[in-house]
Amino acid sequence: MSFLEAFTAAVRLLGAWDPQVVSAAAVSLRVSLLATLLATLLGVPVGFWVAARHFHGRRVVELVLNTLTALPTVVVGLLTYTLLSRRGPFGALGLLYTQTAMVIGETILITPLMAALTMAVVGGADPRIEETALTLGASRVGAALTVLAEMRRGLLAAVVTGFGRLISELGVALMVGGNILESTRTMTTAIALETSKGDFALGFALGLILLAVALAVNVAIAALNPAR
Repeated sequence: MSFLEAFTAAVRLLGAWDPQVVSAAAVSLRVSLLATLLATLLGVPVGFWVAARHFHGRRVVELVLNTLTALPTVVVGLLTYTLLSRRGPFGALGLLYTQTAMVIGETILITPLMAALTMAVVGGADPRIEETALTLGASRVGAALTVLAEMRRGLLAAVVTGFGRLISELGVALMVGGNILESTRTMTTAIALETSKGDFALGFALGLILLAVALAVNVAIAALNPAR
């Protein structure tokens, strides 16, 4: 099949709302959105604490967080698999090869990224924001929320960046999801499978959706950071 034929067939599949395409896209979006939410809830407080507080070993913590942002997805997938496998500490929960396992793995993957990005955003904030909030009677938590509110544009860009990484993730989804049709098959795992089988049309269709999502992510980042 030529490139033009595969591309034409892919557009036809998209226009017909092919069930496999819709299912894979839905799983990808569901898992990525939930993992991004959990990673944000975990990573943002850690990043804020590291950036806003002076403590012994802070440089080491910053170095570790920045290093973990480049953690290979297959390593995270292997770690999650080991934790959730039958012989692992959480094997009795029966979570392996489920969307929950994928969410757990992807949350582990980008939590350091969310923490590092938050650290960078808060580190660039004017220290007088927190000082003023405390002077006006705010608690430590209230002052922290004030700083985060002032830096919301940067934080939203960090969240969008995290989601953008997860929607195109392959290693974790494949290793702990198992690529099960209409259950844990995502767009990236489906592309890998269908391409290996020679079904380039379905692979192209899913690739076009991924490109559309990537475009939407970049448009969102541009909107959150308009040129001054």
